Amino acid sequence: MSNPENILLVFTNVPDAATANQLAKVLVTQKLAACVNILSPCQSVYIWEGKVEHTHEIPMLIKTTQLQYDALQAAIIKAHPYELPEIISINVDGGLPRYLQWVTTQLSA
Repeated sequence: MSNPENILLVFTNVPDAATANQLAKVLVTQKLAACVNILSPCQSVYIWEGKVEHTHEIPMLIKTTQLQYDALQAAIIKAHPYELPEIISINVDGGLPRYLQWVTTQLSA
């Protein structure tokens, strides 16, 4: 049985759908992510280098494990076009046990 404490949900935003699709393919084929959800565009508002920015971005939800996290983070940084990409991970406290096991199985195969 998969231990939910080993499963992570990782968030990142990219500038466009092409970047999202390419990054998702890399993460899944390299077995760094079991699944990547590419969401609808959103507008992000933030301050960068002293200026308020309004940017359209594509959010991505990435399912991975603690074991793959460091390599996943490195792969995102390598492929990401931003100087400082948003990469946030959240521990999964629970979920459908069969799904959590599937995530673990996908990344250990």
